[in-house]
Amino acid sequence: MLKVYDTKRAQIQHDLLEIGDIVIESLNTALKALKDDEIKSLKGADLSLKKLTAKSNDIDNAIVTALALYQPEAKDLRELVSYLKITNELSRAGENTKVFIKVFRAAFSDDLNTKTILEFAIPLLKSTILSLQTSMLIIKEENSKHIEEKYQRVVVEESKTDDLYAMIEKNILKLISKNLDLSKEYFDILTSLRKLENISDRSVAIAHLLLFAEKGGELERK
Repeated sequence: MLKVYDTKRAQIQHDLLEIGDIVIESLNTALKALKDDEIKSLKGADLSLKKLTAKSNDIDNAIVTALALYQPEAKDLRELVSYLKITNELSRAGENTKVFIKVFRAAFSDDLNTKTILEFAIPLLKSTILSLQTSMLIIKEENSKHIEEKYQRVVVEESKTDDLYAMIEKNILKLISKNLDLSKEYFDILTSLRKLENISDRSVAIAHLLLFAEKGGELERK
């Protein structure tokens, strides 16, 4: 029975990583578009929320089946409960990614101060990607010390995204005050970049859930 459960657990982990890869790949494609200043190519970074939701539902069903059939105890139970919540976090990260791409692409134009926007948007996107990548790496990590180290790295990157967003918000508000006619476009840019900050929040939530699975403690962050 243990071997069968281990196989099921490995498949669930694989499928979670697959969803994470979909979101990360989309964000990396978006990063290339921003670095190359080819905003039109952001269209190629879009992802299908329908497919992402379907994959998430499949994982949830597999987790519920594992809970019913194998009645795991202690650490294994914490792990499956964490995975069940992580599918929701990844779905929300996917939604945030889609909104970022759609809104940023629609609002960005040469009429805006594109240099200032990209100066902060690119490092913000880089930190967002690194936070999500690091949180997903914890899924396959078996060493408790390494899990905690990766968790702390995710927290650091999330803190960076907060700082970068605060800086770009300050700069864009200054730009708006100088050109009110473009206020909507600038506010839309801010809205899209806020979604990157939200993805980093989701990354910390994922890392925290995986830390809970390993060490126990409180399931929800304070």
